Amino acid sequence: MIHETAIVDKKAKISDSAVIGPYSIIGPHVKIEDGSEIQSHVILQGDTTIGKNTKIFPFASIGTSPQDLKYSGEQTKLEIGNNNIIREYVTINIGTRGGGGITKIGNSNLIMIGAHIAHDCKIGNNTVIANSAAIAGHAEIADDVIIGGNCGIQQFTRIGKMAMIGGMTAVSRDVIPYGLSFGNRNYLDGINLVGLRRKKVSNKEILALLEAYKEIFKTNSLHENLRKLNETLKSNIYVKEVIDFINQDKKRPICTPLSK
Repeated sequence: MIHETAIVDKKAKISDSAVIGPYSIIGPHVKIEDGSEIQSHVILQGDTTIGKNTKIFPFASIGTSPQDLKYSGEQTKLEIGNNNIIREYVTINIGTRGGGGITKIGNSNLIMIGAHIAHDCKIGNNTVIANSAAIAGHAEIADDVIIGGNCGIQQFTRIGKMAMIGGMTAVSRDVIPYGLSFGNRNYLDGINLVGLRRKKVSNKEILALLEAYKEIFKTNSLHENLRKLNETLKSNIYVKEVIDFINQDKKRPICTPLSK
């Protein structure tokens, strides 16, 4: 159902079961799949795909041009998956040629009021991005991550699976999977035990992860510490995810605990 006051380009591909609310504006290259609801005063532009059963609240601006001076109008994309909730005043930009040409958001994410997701970001599934968080270009946010309100995520930053970022944290260094990170310039403050328990990870696995955490960050020589880690810990699936994350991009700074 499309409200009579909505402006929908004839070239847009809108599912018969989608809902477009009053005064929303839908551009020619937009695709909206089954069951999605676009509430009032929403702007959808660019080559943007909205998956199934996604709800976008009033005054969101989705698929607009990147805030990147190198962008010169090239055709790039934004893909948003299924079952997402995108609240009021959220802004999400399309990609840039230099960043791979696509901004991508997975499934079942909650993106709260006023959050910004910049060009070429990759957001996984089941994340919570709280009010007024700002995620700069090319950032990668893995599954089950929680980002607190008023956070600033620097460009190219990686945040690993099930990490949790405290409110008002300035994230300039990559955060390992399952890590807790806080601070004016982010530091690591342990493992996300609450998140692991909610996912019903066994105590045995959690204890192994905690032991590995202590060994990996006992000195500033992360890669030397990884090399010395015993094989039993290395074989733990959760520890292996942390190791793989650190080794994936050795040029990126890794968030570490505060020095004692």
